[in-house]
Amino acid sequence: MASITDISHDHLFSILVLLPLESILSFSMTCKKTISLTRSHTLWKSVCARDWGQSTVDAIIASSSTPPPLDWKGVYRRLRNLDRVSCFNLTDTQAGPSPRASHSLNLFSGCLVLFGGGCEGGRHLDDTWIAHIGGNDYQRMVNWQRVISEGPSGRFGHSSVVIANCLVLFGGINDNGIRQNDTWIAQQDTSTTLSWRLLDVGPVAPPPRGAHACCSIDNRKMLVHGGIGLSGTRLGDTWVLYLSENLCSGTWHQSLSHPVPSPRSGHTLTCIGGSRTVLFGGRGMGYEVLNDVWYFDSSLRWVQVLFELTNIPGGSSLARVGHSATLTSGGRVLVYGGEDSYRHRKDDFWLLDISQTRRMWRRLRCERYQPRSRSFHRACADESGRYLCVFGGMVDGILQPAEPSGLRFDGELFVVDLLL
Repeated sequence: MASITDISHDHLFSILVLLPLESILSFSMTCKKTISLTRSHTLWKSVCARDWGQSTVDAIIASSSTPPPLDWKGVYRRLRNLDRVSCFNLTDTQAGPSPRASHSLNLFSGCLVLFGGGCEGGRHLDDTWIAHIGGNDYQRMVNWQRVISEGPSGRFGHSSVVIANCLVLFGGINDNGIRQNDTWIAQQDTSTTLSWRLLDVGPVAPPPRGAHACCSIDNRKMLVHGGIGLSGTRLGDTWVLYLSENLCSGTWHQSLSHPVPSPRSGHTLTCIGGSRTVLFGGRGMGYEVLNDVWYFDSSLRWVQVLFELTNIPGGSSLARVGHSATLTSGGRVLVYGGEDSYRHRKDDFWLLDISQTRRMWRRLRCERYQPRSRSFHRACADESGRYLCVFGGMVDGILQPAEPSGLRFDGELFVVDLLL
């Protein structure tokens, strides 16, 4: 039988890059040959790409001020043990979107696209805004431009996702409390214009709703769960929109698998790759605020993911509604803000990992700029999953006689950096 020393360098490399982290570290103590190989920057760069995604590796290279080669083993360690984020706000170069909550915010064709939402006085908004943003260091200035185009009517509590080269919008609530179940699709004509059209979905569609959760799956389908339906009833149904190849029409199908998450609103759905999706939190039928986690797998079935919250430092504060949950580097979900059952708004960041090798919650420290506590804001990440943009939401205001709740709407845009 051949020993490790008889295996060629290339063959041994191809074996190591397939092994779990613990096995790679064990091999590093075997002999001089494996010690040398497991210290290789090339190996750890490959392991980073395997576990955290090539887009994350590319983003790290692009943003690094260190001359190559990078210490990829150190990079992997920082990714695995990520415990902090850094925030900074962006300054508008001119008047941008007014303060609002329960709007939609997407990174689409390299731009931020914001639509609708609710504002002071319980009024809905029907405006669309585009901002060019990005670069390796995310410049501190942002230039919002309002888009004038015929599209969806004003609403809040709707959902919007990116599928292929389109934005797909569903549902929402208008000023009169009327729930919608229309489906719209938009394509970007130029860098500052969007073209909306009502999508033909045939005779079957989900019941009207708002404050539901939604995400795209397989970059071809839209997944919708729950929300507030007619007469204020909280819903627990699951629907999938299948788009045609030419994106000219779609078909809604209800998923009838069991068990399913309980009815709720103000929760989140986050696709972590393919059809694999994570549902978290929300407000239940009895107005209780939830902290459960569910997983929607490739067979389009729900599976509850169980955690022992007593073993999570600060885990008792995880329950929330109106938070954001955004896919970040390595298929992990960054949960930010929201509010508890007493409507106390939150400013905390949590990292959720439900990968095959790890199931964990970890609270992250926030450095530099400290955003205000908020709920019903919106967040989206760039392609690398390193930078998140957050806009708006409900924040604590100065208590005035005319404002017994002390609430107000926010119009701030800030960036969250995962400090990779």
